[in-house]
Amino acid sequence: MRLLFTRLGVLALLAAVACGCVYRPDIQQGNYLESKTVDQLQVGMTRTQVRYLLGTPMVPDVFDKDRWDYLFYFRHGRHPYTQRQVIVYFKDDKVAKFDTVNMGIGPPLTPDQGPDISKFPKI
Repeated sequence: MRLLFTRLGVLALLAAVACGCVYRPDIQQGNYLESKTVDQLQVGMTRTQVRYLLGTPMVPDVFDKDRWDYLFYFRHGRHPYTQRQVIVYFKDDKVAKFDTVNMGIGPPLTPDQGPDISKFPKI
């Protein structure tokens, strides 16, 4: 009987430890905003130029057609998330001003591109 309880205790302990080892996938949402790209944004650019540079806005504002919101969110597993935001304001279909939040320096963290393909055998 004692051996049975010992085994059950060990199994319960292993189950509790295994619950903490849950895989958390990388989550990436929104427009990929890199600081060197956003640095090219200038007052006076047309909507077409902004769309070419930053892509289609993530959040279309139904009530204000002269505001485009670009959002980028990335979370690597259990690590803290990275969030970047660019808000572009238009007047007469040209950029009047823009605001940036948490742009930082360099590209944001992204998922690894996988193993180096030179390691795979050639077919």
